Amino acid sequence: MTRLLLLNGPNLNLLGTREPGIYGAQTLEAIERRAGELAREQGIELACFQSNAEHELIERIQRAKTESVGALIFNPGGFTHTSIALRDAVLAVGIPMIEVHLSNPQAREPFRHKSYFSDIALGVICGFGALGYELAVRAACGHLAGSGRARQP
Repeated sequence: MTRLLLLNGPNLNLLGTREPGIYGAQTLEAIERRAGELAREQGIELACFQSNAEHELIERIQRAKTESVGALIFNPGGFTHTSIALRDAVLAVGIPMIEVHLSNPQAREPFRHKSYFSDIALGVICGFGALGYELAVRAACGHLAGSGRARQP
């Protein structure tokens, strides 16, 4: 069975309590649960992983290549603007990736405007809160249904 891997970077484990005016009131657990339901409706399994540690995210991305993961949904959190190593890991595995952000980085501080992932992503979904994850699951499932395990752009 084809799988999706939902990855969340630093501080996203604090969703629901961390700056709800920016990131919303839903917990990461609730977001993951809903994303899993949507994927199952499409006959696709969703695996979820969150870490505050860059090396753990890199290891999880590398492992995905051996696990029939057809697409990544990735909210790199603060690593969006700093991690060339995570970018290299995504490129190395060659698994299509959708970048997700709860807030709209372009509407925030200037240092958040640069993403090391947007140009290698199938698409970027940002600014829609938790709904963005649902949109990403639907987009990933549609991508997999339409083209199988497509290569990264």
